[in-house]
Amino acid sequence: MDAALPLRDTRTADIGACHHCGETLASDAIRDGDRSFCCNGCAAASTWIREAALGDYYALRTSPAGRVQVDASDFGAWDRDVVLAEHARVVPGGREITVLTDAMRCAACAWLIDRALRRHPGVLDAGANAVTGRVVVAWDPQRVALSTLMQRLAALGYRPWLATGDAREQAQRRERRRWLLRLGVAGLGAIQAMMFAEALYLDTAQQMPVATRDFFRWITFLVSTPVVFYSGWPFLEGMWRELRGRRVGMDTLIAGSTLLAYVASLVETLRGGAHVWYDAAVMFVLLLLVARMFEQRARGIASAQVDALARARPALALRERKDGSTEQVPLGEIAIGDVLRVAAGEAVPADGVLLDRAASFDEALITGESTPVRREAGDAALAGSVCREHAARLRVVRTGADTRLSQLTRLVEQAQSARPRLARAAERVAGGFVVALLLCAVATFAWWHVHEPARALEVTLALLVVSCPCALSLAIPTALTTAHGALARIGVLGVREDALSTLARVDRVVLDKTGTLSNGRPELDSVATFGNLDAIDALSIASALERGSAHPLAQAFAHIAAARAAHGVQAVAGCGIEGDIEGVRWRLGRADFAARQADDGALWLGDGTRAFARITVRETMRYGAREAVAALREAGIAVELCSGDATEAVASFARQVGIDDVLARQSPEQKLARVREAQARGDVVAMVGDGINDAPVLAGANVSLAMAEGAALAQRAADLVVTSPSLLRVPQAIAVARRTQRIIRQNLAWALGYNVLAIPLAATGHVTPWIAALGMAGSSLLVTLNALRLSRGQRNERRAA
Repeated sequence: MDAALPLRDTRTADIGACHHCGETLASDAIRDGDRSFCCNGCAAASTWIREAALGDYYALRTSPAGRVQVDASDFGAWDRDVVLAEHARVVPGGREITVLTDAMRCAACAWLIDRALRRHPGVLDAGANAVTGRVVVAWDPQRVALSTLMQRLAALGYRPWLATGDAREQAQRRERRRWLLRLGVAGLGAIQAMMFAEALYLDTAQQMPVATRDFFRWITFLVSTPVVFYSGWPFLEGMWRELRGRRVGMDTLIAGSTLLAYVASLVETLRGGAHVWYDAAVMFVLLLLVARMFEQRARGIASAQVDALARARPALALRERKDGSTEQVPLGEIAIGDVLRVAAGEAVPADGVLLDRAASFDEALITGESTPVRREAGDAALAGSVCREHAARLRVVRTGADTRLSQLTRLVEQAQSARPRLARAAERVAGGFVVALLLCAVATFAWWHVHEPARALEVTLALLVVSCPCALSLAIPTALTTAHGALARIGVLGVREDALSTLARVDRVVLDKTGTLSNGRPELDSVATFGNLDAIDALSIASALERGSAHPLAQAFAHIAAARAAHGVQAVAGCGIEGDIEGVRWRLGRADFAARQADDGALWLGDGTRAFARITVRETMRYGAREAVAALREAGIAVELCSGDATEAVASFARQVGIDDVLARQSPEQKLARVREAQARGDVVAMVGDGINDAPVLAGANVSLAMAEGAALAQRAADLVVTSPSLLRVPQAIAVARRTQRIIRQNLAWALGYNVLAIPLAATGHVTPWIAALGMAGSSLLVTLNALRLSRGQRNERRAA
């Protein structure tokens, strides 16, 4: 700041509010006449505002500004070419960039930002939107650096952030504007066309002069042309694609009906015929555009999770140098092993391990949990989660496409682009229906042409329009897309195409224990040694064997430094793990595997014949486990626990959650046999697990759900992945699947019933073309709005949970 700052008053003062940001003042507040400030940053911002003659800001604002963090104004990385190339656009005279700020709370904030930036030399234009929190700045890089402008924003209390996913947002906004413009043209054209058509319809006595009639027809033709060829272009383009692919579908029927009404009307206008149908053509386009926009709205709501995940990671990260200082770097420059600092309120840029002290992270986008999760030093911090309370330091372990956030984004996109068998079947039925409808239209035209030629074209047009199978084609895809979006918001991702339809029919759920009913974070309980081996050596050997293992029990030894190295490590499914350490072959696992002793549920360390240590671990119940079991039972679903752990530990967990059907010490083959046995009785079985031993049974069950923190192999074998730490998401996912099937049945019943009723009415001449357009569009809107109920119902259920 160029201006002198007021000095901090260390005398005891009455508690008040900061003149700039409104925060409560401490006893050592900064005084400047009758104004008080909480920090030097706010005092500097106020001084600059006053000297720039922008003091009206304080009179106009309805909310206080954000607190100025003067130590958070290092924006040097924003001037790098890699950042500008990705986030800035070339405009005449310089560049333009869109940044975000969460401190802009009212119109006065936007007013201040506009004037503060525009007064800076080198700024071409600036605009702030208090509603969206976006600031658009155009500047000349030859006269002023972007970092200087961002420092000015930060010094005023409006900490800027790069708008990640900006290209995606820009493309979506352009597409929305295009559709709104098409809808506006169609609306205006339809109003005008209906007005002129009404004048023609009211001439029931045929007394209108021919010149006047032709005038109304030609003016209606001029009004209808942009509606048909501009507003209706998406349907014309779709018809062209379908015809090039040598198939007929909805767009062929829509565009064909529109062109038929338009061209037939033009021919009748030229030859002075009795009827024209311009009004039907424009109404058809208008109503279909409305229905299509509602469909896109449904898909937008469902894909909101993808958009949110795309914006979750920041564009820049604060990396520590070797000397302890920091630098801002683009995400592409982050490497594994780097130490990053994440300020409170910022998103984590990469997957890492928390250093120094505990911190809380909001993982709502990743897991669906609205409550921040507390992580201790050594715990994982996921990219896209938001740091709360205080700043955190972490060491990077995964970057870019390898982060959990990137993997979840791919899963969500995969789930929403999947086309289940039921949807493919509906598309085939709709395609066959179009062919049958065209044949029916030809027969209808022929009959009317023989008996009443004047109405043949009108009746045929009404038949084509009213029976367009839009509702039938939308009935299943819209419901499935909305359902996948609802599941993604609670932390359940569909991986297989037909997972939802099978999940809706589940009547038995088989649960694993470790990592499923338990939270997957076991802790050491006791260590007893035998012979010359002491407890420290026993744990060191166990840690060396478990290093790199994906089994949940391996986490119990993660904090132990392994001075030894294990070679030739092999996991024996259902028994334990073995490997060579300093020339000795060690085994860790069940007593009968490690030391040829009776199994007692503990972990034993041995060489295959002798026992050297007995290790016990304790596990904590997973959040929502008891409530999840109760919810499954209330839904009429049988629940059983099938685990490879010892009988006593499994029985204890079963008692705590209320499961009566329990099997312990089950190998992967035995678990699979148990599922096959239930399937042979006619049960539809859902398996919930997370460990590598669960992969065979996950693949063998009718439908399977894998916990996201489990083994990658288990997730690849599963139909759905539960990213939330709460087991309650399992019964909630089943409830969503069942609601989805009900809505699909309702949509199909309506679509089929509508066509069964509408086709005879249209073929017998009881429906005019414009009424047919209204009925068809209304039918499509109905199935779309019915599918959107899935999203509303899931939001209510999530709040209740």
